[in-house]
Amino acid sequence: MQDILVLYYSLHGSTEALAREICRGIDASGVAEARLRTVPGVSAKSEASEPPVPEDGPPYVSREDLAECAGLVLGSPTRFGNMAAPVKYFLDGTSGEWLSGALSGKPCGVFTSSNAMHGGQESTLITMAIPLLHHGMIWCGVPYSEKALSTTTRGGTPYGPTQVAGDDSAGVLDADEATIARAFGARIADIAHRLARR
Repeated sequence: MQDILVLYYSLHGSTEALAREICRGIDASGVAEARLRTVPGVSAKSEASEPPVPEDGPPYVSREDLAECAGLVLGSPTRFGNMAAPVKYFLDGTSGEWLSGALSGKPCGVFTSSNAMHGGQESTLITMAIPLLHHGMIWCGVPYSEKALSTTTRGGTPYGPTQVAGDDSAGVLDADEATIARAFGARIADIAHRLARR
């Protein structure tokens, strides 16, 4: 079975909650398995660094994860309408994969969370997709045939799954946000499976 890499950074748990629902959708597809990974944080102090292995949660992503995946789903909290610095820092270091074409032709998708309803989610998704398009990946979104996309009152966009955390619901998805994330995971798995068969 093919692996779909679900790679994210999460500070308060909301983006991680979306990542885990996307993984559930991938695993339930029957055609792919989720490989959950994260990126280390970055610091404004040059001497600060993260431990080589996270104390808990999924392991840090490796170059092998990128080469071995049949698709990539990338997640980040929204930071002023853009991805968080740890995700950008990681992507900035993937020139070797760009040169070798390691990700070219593979499906990709993006997801995000923000504290506020109009916190820049869609611009974050678009800016996260740009480096993946430069890698030659095939960007996939959430079609409106997913009914929860039309009924959600919080997160969810055609550009990718989102969550509105608010002040008191960090890491807690509502039913529509979870449904959209799982459907998105299944969609990416199906597209990767179809591409592999051609």
